[in-house]
Amino acid sequence: MKVPPRRKKNPLAVTRLPLLPPAAPSRGALKLATLAGQGRFALPVCTACGAVSYPARDVCGACLGELAWRDVADGGTVLARTVLRASGDVYFRQRLPVRAGLVGMDAGPRTVAFLHEDAEPGTRVRLTLRLDKADQAVMLALPEGFAGEDALLHAHGCSLRDRRVLVTDARGSLGAAMAARAVAAGAREVFAGEAGTWTSREALGQSSLPEGVLPVPLDLTDERSVREFAAEFGGRVEIVINTAMAPRPGSVTEGDPTRLREAMELEVFGTARLARMLGTALRARGADGDYPACAWVQAVSADALAPSPGYGAHAAAQAAALSLALSLRAELRPIRVTTVFLGPLEDEWHQDVPPPKVAPRAFADAVAAALERGLEEIAVGDVARHLLERWREDPTLAIRETTHTS
Repeated sequence: MKVPPRRKKNPLAVTRLPLLPPAAPSRGALKLATLAGQGRFALPVCTACGAVSYPARDVCGACLGELAWRDVADGGTVLARTVLRASGDVYFRQRLPVRAGLVGMDAGPRTVAFLHEDAEPGTRVRLTLRLDKADQAVMLALPEGFAGEDALLHAHGCSLRDRRVLVTDARGSLGAAMAARAVAAGAREVFAGEAGTWTSREALGQSSLPEGVLPVPLDLTDERSVREFAAEFGGRVEIVINTAMAPRPGSVTEGDPTRLREAMELEVFGTARLARMLGTALRARGADGDYPACAWVQAVSADALAPSPGYGAHAAAQAAALSLALSLRAELRPIRVTTVFLGPLEDEWHQDVPPPKVAPRAFADAVAAALERGLEEIAVGDVARHLLERWREDPTLAIRETTHTS
């Protein structure tokens, strides 16, 4: 089923409440959701006999052996299908009819999945794990070779196309690239936050914003500025991409503590101000039509996981910003909060840092792809990807390895 075109909302129509689908917060279900949020198709696999288990169990159902989560084949065959036209659940009652079916996975188990309209019994399909509005992992089944937009994928993602997007710091290289990428992706409106609008971009040696981007005064360190933006534009924003970051070198014990204070004011308190002013409006429109408010993207330095030598103050502020983003993930539901871990940037503040570095365009492309797939955690750049992998394996060891690098 194709994604319906965006239509002007009837001002007399009642806004649909942002209800959440039923959740099963078992440890196995939460682990499955965590991997789905990372873009992985992984299931429990028996370390003894190799049998794949689904739904997740504590031990192997075939031999009672120990289970380990591993990436598995995502192919399958539709065995049966049905269309649900009635439901006692308040969430699904608003979204009927729902296509669902039984799929025999190439990996072994059988699973119930939401089906593409062309997935008939006997059809070969590709399974994908996506997060629903309650941050639970659900199975989607698409015909093999399918590529393009579909209402099923649209409902479990947050494409930039036809959305109203706020980029908080368009004066920075990340924000400027993200604004341009949103326009290229077909965003309906792109609001580019600019602090210090009394200084022209030309005077700062920056190029002008692309056509289709609306520069707006927005200084996250100023309570009044955030409040005025929210009053004028807050009811229109559907995706927030927070690129406000000040990656300045400096240690915690040496130098001027003002840098740490300024970083906290922008990256932590500024984010909190924005969430306080926009959060309620975003959540209230989290189920409003086919193009609801849907995502909050938080750019976070990989230093938040393990501080790079010479960037201790920046790492401390980023660790606090990461903690704040994780709190927003629960508080803003059904809005998807996506954390984007960044390696060292290709900018003047990382002149003495050897490559590989992150180019602004790479960040923008990665964010657009993550929104399309409904991911909640990605890493951009080789440094960030490598550090995040090590941190997931053993956080303490990853920190020791990083902080002992001279």
